[in-house]
Amino acid sequence: MKVAFASDHAGYELKQSLMELMKQRGYEPVDFGTNSTDSCDYPDYAHPAADAVEKGECAFGIAMCGTGNGISMTLNKHQGIRAALCWEPEIAALAKQHNNANILVLPARFVSEEMAVKIVDAYLNAEYEGGRHQRRIDKIPVH
Repeated sequence: MKVAFASDHAGYELKQSLMELMKQRGYEPVDFGTNSTDSCDYPDYAHPAADAVEKGECAFGIAMCGTGNGISMTLNKHQGIRAALCWEPEIAALAKQHNNANILVLPARFVSEEMAVKIVDAYLNAEYEGGRHQRRIDKIPVH
């Protein structure tokens, strides 16, 4: 299963670590950048990752920047993306269960690598519940 990854310079090291973790777990990370800790602009990497998830080229995504806010805002400009900024495992699980989040976003400067792994695990282990939540999700895109 292909997973889109995107980050800016603040999230680069965490992205690299999480991509390795996902490889070990049998996923195929697709790295949309950035490729170093040099200052860069998160939209340059967020938009291609969002496109890949929207088109079904990647099953879901994991993205990060310093606070997670900028990259979330960029990702959520795409009509088919539901990017969720998560800083605790319970939030990640609920983002999947209730919102069917298709991109998990992490605030790289505010979570440890250990916490990031717990957040990713909670997201991966959660399942979308559908039902009453689908009605709300159907109202998200701007037509």
